[in-house]
Amino acid sequence: MHLKLDDSGSIDDGDVARDLGQDSADIVVLSAADSDLAAFGAAHATLPGDFPSVRLTNLLALGHPASVDLYVERTLREAKIVLLRMLGGESYWPHGVESLRSDALRRGTWLACIPGELSWDAGLAARGTMNASDTHALWRYCTEGGVDNAQLALRFAAHLIGRGDLPSPARPMPSAGFWRGEPAVDARPNAVVIFYRALVAGSDTAAIDALRAALDARGLNAVCLYVTSLKDERSAAFLRAALAAHPPDIIINATAFATATASDDAGVLSVSGCPILQVAQAGISQASWEGSTRGLMPRDLAMHVVLPEVDGRIFAHAIAFKERRDSEAGFAPTTFRPVDDRIAATADLARAWVRLRRTPSRQRRVAIVLANYPSRDGRLANGVGLDTPQSLVEVLGAMRGAGYGVENMPDDVAVMMQLLQAGPTNALGERDVRPGGVLWRMADYQSAFAELPDTVQRAVEARWGGPAQDPHVVNGCFRLGLHHFGNAVVGVQPARGYNIDPKGTYHDPDLVPPHHYLAFYLWIRRHFDAHAVVHLGKHGNLEWLPGKSTGLSANCLPDAVLGPLPHLYPFIVNDPGEGIQAKRRSAAVIIDHLTPPMTRAELHDDLARLETLVDEYALAADLDPKRAAVIAEDILSLARSQRLDADVNMTRETSTNDALRALDAHLCDLKELQIRDGLHIFGRTPQDAQRNDLLVSIARLPRSESKLQDASLHRALTLDLGLRDFDPLTRDLADDFMGPRPKILAEVSAAVWRTSGDTVERVELLAHRLVSGVLACDAAWERTKAVLNWIDAKLRPAIDACGDAEMAALLQGLDGRFVRPGPSGAPTRGRPDVLPTGRNFFAVDVRAVPTPSAWRIGRLAAERLVEGYWQEAGEWPRAIALSAWGTANMRTGGDDVAQALALIGARPLWEETSGRVTGFAITPLSELKRPRVDVTFRVSGLFRDAFPTQMDIIGSAVRAIAELDEPDDANPIAANVRAKRRALEADGVSSEAAQRQAAYRVFGSKPGAYGAGLGALIDEGGWDDRGDLADVYLDWGGYAYGGGVQGEAARGDFAERLATVDLVAQSQDNREHDILDSDDYYQFMGGLAATVQSLRGKAPRIAHVDTSRPEAPLSRPLSHEISRVVRGRAANPKWIAGVMRHGYKGAFEIAATVDYLFGFAASTDAVSNHHFDQLFASYLEDERVRDFMATANPAALRETVARFAEAIRRGLWTPRSNRAAYLIAELLPEAQGEIA
Repeated sequence: MHLKLDDSGSIDDGDVARDLGQDSADIVVLSAADSDLAAFGAAHATLPGDFPSVRLTNLLALGHPASVDLYVERTLREAKIVLLRMLGGESYWPHGVESLRSDALRRGTWLACIPGELSWDAGLAARGTMNASDTHALWRYCTEGGVDNAQLALRFAAHLIGRGDLPSPARPMPSAGFWRGEPAVDARPNAVVIFYRALVAGSDTAAIDALRAALDARGLNAVCLYVTSLKDERSAAFLRAALAAHPPDIIINATAFATATASDDAGVLSVSGCPILQVAQAGISQASWEGSTRGLMPRDLAMHVVLPEVDGRIFAHAIAFKERRDSEAGFAPTTFRPVDDRIAATADLARAWVRLRRTPSRQRRVAIVLANYPSRDGRLANGVGLDTPQSLVEVLGAMRGAGYGVENMPDDVAVMMQLLQAGPTNALGERDVRPGGVLWRMADYQSAFAELPDTVQRAVEARWGGPAQDPHVVNGCFRLGLHHFGNAVVGVQPARGYNIDPKGTYHDPDLVPPHHYLAFYLWIRRHFDAHAVVHLGKHGNLEWLPGKSTGLSANCLPDAVLGPLPHLYPFIVNDPGEGIQAKRRSAAVIIDHLTPPMTRAELHDDLARLETLVDEYALAADLDPKRAAVIAEDILSLARSQRLDADVNMTRETSTNDALRALDAHLCDLKELQIRDGLHIFGRTPQDAQRNDLLVSIARLPRSESKLQDASLHRALTLDLGLRDFDPLTRDLADDFMGPRPKILAEVSAAVWRTSGDTVERVELLAHRLVSGVLACDAAWERTKAVLNWIDAKLRPAIDACGDAEMAALLQGLDGRFVRPGPSGAPTRGRPDVLPTGRNFFAVDVRAVPTPSAWRIGRLAAERLVEGYWQEAGEWPRAIALSAWGTANMRTGGDDVAQALALIGARPLWEETSGRVTGFAITPLSELKRPRVDVTFRVSGLFRDAFPTQMDIIGSAVRAIAELDEPDDANPIAANVRAKRRALEADGVSSEAAQRQAAYRVFGSKPGAYGAGLGALIDEGGWDDRGDLADVYLDWGGYAYGGGVQGEAARGDFAERLATVDLVAQSQDNREHDILDSDDYYQFMGGLAATVQSLRGKAPRIAHVDTSRPEAPLSRPLSHEISRVVRGRAANPKWIAGVMRHGYKGAFEIAATVDYLFGFAASTDAVSNHHFDQLFASYLEDERVRDFMATANPAALRETVARFAEAIRRGLWTPRSNRAAYLIAELLPEAQGEIA
């Protein structure tokens, strides 16, 4: 794809200008559909020899604007009539339409712009040069389709140029029908295959025939149906009748796009109630697919994967690819050639879903897999935001209640976790003496291993040797962390292998899994013969194994490991990106679950005391200045003792007034911080106070500006109370409050009311009382009443429905039934539409990224980022490194993409009717009002897979800006590209290649690999200094993308870019998680910072960009954000009490928080001693918390102590407390030597 945009720029995806070499003809037909062209070619062959000459062209070959120009000059120079048939309107080929129209007007010839859709598009037709009536007649011929109508269309075109009589009108053809005749009704399960009528018309059904034969060979009754389109009403009516006559157990759909509407959120096929497998007949050759790490190209990805997910379809495989046939009318048409092993894999998956559906629940065998990351015993059952152990017990109990043969399962979570920890896990020590688990004989494993693709076998043995060398083999048997509970097994997912050979694997981003990993899944498939597998909670590692991004081959590890096994995946609703990865790379049906309840952090311990002192100071300042001075000194002294001075950059030189104001603002900010109150339990709904807190959290932000009920509850309250100039969402909390003080706000709190922060707190308290029903809404509060009515009518019922809906959906999936689709996103960031949960979530249409709202937010965030740098450094930043994740951009619609474009001085362009991004325009310096910033855009592997076009937009914009004639200080991009190009040319690189390489700005993981590489390195302690971290980070991220570049090895270029960076930044779009909730934050943001420091010799500034309140993005130093999270959440007794309700997983969360703080300490200078001090005091010095961990998860306690000890040993933490070393030695005697 290469879209001509406007005069400012075009998206370059690597397509090159080409001369198709086609001679001119009287009649020229262009279409993007080879089935159209094949029909026209066959039709032309039936016409007499004196018929006007005909030329056929696939317009997809004319992607590059220069290709169009060559084509017009050569192929159209003698054309008397041009028939252009287009799907999607002019926006899909704007330069082509304009060029063909200009040529026709210049030469006085006919151009017919024929809509490719079933509905007439008068706007597109008007772009031609013939009248609407004749264009409509041609449209009817093409719409009815088939060789006969194609012949009539050619004869009609000949008539228009005076070469024949007017032919008859279009001959109606059936819009839908049975392919190969309606099958007889028999006892076999029905597998309905749906495909396009155009394939029948073009005699291009080889893949359908192959699939039909494969299904038949597997005992399924293949019912093959062709349709004009799933959106065609006549086709839909036929489908309904056919599905009623042949009720399907499985549907395999080979049509593109989605059919869901506002009134039918699952599409026309969902009425069948069975799973729907989506397959792709891709628009590339098999050789291109086999050689591609991407797999499917952006066009196929959108049509056959992304949009069908909206209908709840399960993406299975790409089953056919386009191959050239003999030339017809100067055009070599392509037909779909099936790939045998992908046809077989699809049929196997269909049969597996049917087997699941047809097997009585009592006889179904289900494997439930628990993630274990990091690979330690204190971190079993990983699941973000989820009490995974309790959820496991709930799921097993629900299965037992539904008639499954679940036996001898512990109903007590603590007993379950003790059983799992006692047996084999990923821990390498004492494996031979651990009780329980599964023993699998080497011979049985080798038999299963031998059935894997040869390429996979060779790769595993080349890296890991023979299976006997695997450390998980004891006495000739694999010890597998799998536990039988009747017809259910619960397993601890194996590690990828980084823990087995740390030093040999840290620099290997596409590491193949070891034998133990394969044995685990092969035992589930071969020995246990599971009907289905459930991966419980975000997220495991299967979907991240090496292989193509989408459209996997048999040699891709996720496909080889899991095989054709029905796959269900409970997954947190606010993380579409990583859930989509499981959908697209392991055919998972997502069962989304609710986020943890949210609540206000409030103030605790010395922070609460400090707030009281600040209030006392404010009262005394006017009445008793001497007393105020004493209180001020007490405040500053207490702040220094708690190291709050470091959090707010307060020094001895800071004036008392400025220091007090900064402390006051910080305390207000901490108090209003949103934190989680415990964890979600799958199948349960939050109750009472937790539910009310969540309702208020969701209602805090507006959903739209069009309806009263969509307003922010807090803004509605302030307006109804007469506080018209006060915005509770964007205010400066430390400002003195000068507005009116309504009686009801005064009554909700007895605390001092002096600042905007105090007003916000009162609005929060009032909102909570109204939502909980403690107070009735005043009848005069129209705005508030509208929002509260929406909460009662929509939001509260949606939340209340979540628990039952989640469990029902999982059981529905295990019944082999259809799971309804739903949107994904962060409920507290204006997305209540993702509720109720329990749906198979989908993500954004990537063609519309960045959206206009994302552009608004991203542009504002970019300006806040550069303003913040200016305020700190006193100059504009010249080079910024941005870390961008796929899941965040799926949630936001592309905030990070927009931010990058805004920083370099470009903006996206959208097609008006569809909202799709068609390219970019360059912002003039006069409008930008600052220098451009040279952005290095480090993307995650998921971003690379999901947003190829967005990488191309950024790369193309960089190249266009590099060509501008602007001063070097205003355009460092151009200056840096010129300098790099000259250096490359001096080394003998061609001018064109040098220009392209010099403009590399988008970097990411090696094709087929994921991550930043620091997680295992830090977890296993395999580093000595930040240079080691930088080395691994460059190895994992040194691959160039964008502007047509697809994963070129560019470690040196990446290093050169980072060596110039002034500022490292990453955005966070919601507060449902924070930077100490995941190792990805320190791996990506910390990895960037460590690498820049290693290359430059000094640490860069690091910014955390908070867009959780879209109207008011904030850029903060990373050190300040870490302080906010440590004080507001991690050391907060409110959060600690919340996780302590969750036993083993609660202690897990505590240990994880320490790990992630350590990760930032290892990679940046943003962590100070007092951050470790606070967590140590809260977790280990607090006897109640320490005893909780020792009881609920002793392994997590040991791991936490060991991490604190390592921080001391590495010089990352000097404890303030003299007792710290003694306590560590007491809890972990083996650490005494290293911290002495």
